[in-house]
Amino acid sequence: MLYVVGLGPGGHEQLSFEAKEAILNSEVIVGYVTYMKLVKDLVKGKELVHNGMRQEVERCQKAIDIAVEGKDVAVISSGDAGVYGMAGLILELMHKQNIDIPVRVIPGITASIGGAARLGAPLMNDFCHISLSDLMTPWEMIEKRLHAASSADFVICLYNPRSKGRPHHLKTALDIMKQYKSEDTVVGIAKDVGRPKEEMIVTTIKELDEELVDMTTVVIVGNKETYVSNGRMLTPRGYTL
Repeated sequence: MLYVVGLGPGGHEQLSFEAKEAILNSEVIVGYVTYMKLVKDLVKGKELVHNGMRQEVERCQKAIDIAVEGKDVAVISSGDAGVYGMAGLILELMHKQNIDIPVRVIPGITASIGGAARLGAPLMNDFCHISLSDLMTPWEMIEKRLHAASSADFVICLYNPRSKGRPHHLKTALDIMKQYKSEDTVVGIAKDVGRPKEEMIVTTIKELDEELVDMTTVVIVGNKETYVSNGRMLTPRGYTL
């Protein structure tokens, strides 16, 4: 069996029972070295296969090759396996190579869901996810999606919002949003959700400090109905035209 496991944000309290069982039942664990550290107590005594960032294809191919040999293997990653995770890549590689082996995709709490719970209830109305990483998607397409989601006044969850290699993408995204959303629109910054350095900040588009945002952060930009109550971010279930 090939398990594709979402670990959630990082804390064991947010690891699903199914994910834990899959890891314990696997002979081999494949993943980025940082993910291995998140479940180090669950993988003791197992064969571990890990490599660095931006080596996802090699990692997934190795997991498939091991599963073809008949071993139970788990590919692990943070968040949800099917939301910017490994599930799509595993299935894509199998499709291209015409490989048919048992696969079970096990979901996990993705950053937007975990962050929203800490911030309050910002996702009570329609929302979307947009990654600001242009490694796999051309920036021109990302801009089109930002325009479309902002003009429709979705609550927008920004993944991969800012990094050393992409220091200005968040500012550009917010500038696009300001064409459709007020500068006073409520914004939630969720950093290191479920991890020891977890930090939640509620601010606005106008007051957002970009220096607080990095690759372990999800930025949740509200719609025109989103407000703050007792320090918590809240988007009403209904929408007033």
